[in-house]
Amino acid sequence: MEKMMNLKEISEGLKGEWLLIEYEELDEELAVKRGRVIFHSPHKSEVYKHLLKIQGKNIAIEYAGKAPEELTVLFGA
Repeated sequence: MEKMMNLKEISEGLKGEWLLIEYEELDEELAVKRGRVIFHSPHKSEVYKHLLKIQGKNIAIEYAGKAPEELTVLFGA
C-alpha cells in the first residue's frame, strides 16, 4: 500500500495526470492535505471510470499541474 503524502509530494511525479486520491486529511477549504494515490491517468474519463468501482473510501479527484485550458470549474457559495 502506498504511503500517505501531502498533495505537493503526490503531484511531483505525476505532472499532467488526473489523480484519484484516498485522502486522510483535508484543510479548512476542503483541499487534500494528506492522502495516497489509488489511480492516475492523463485522461480524466479513465479516472471517473475507476471512481465508479470504489466504495467506502474518502476520495478526491485532483489534477497534477496547471489546469488544462478546456477545464471548466464551477464554484458554489
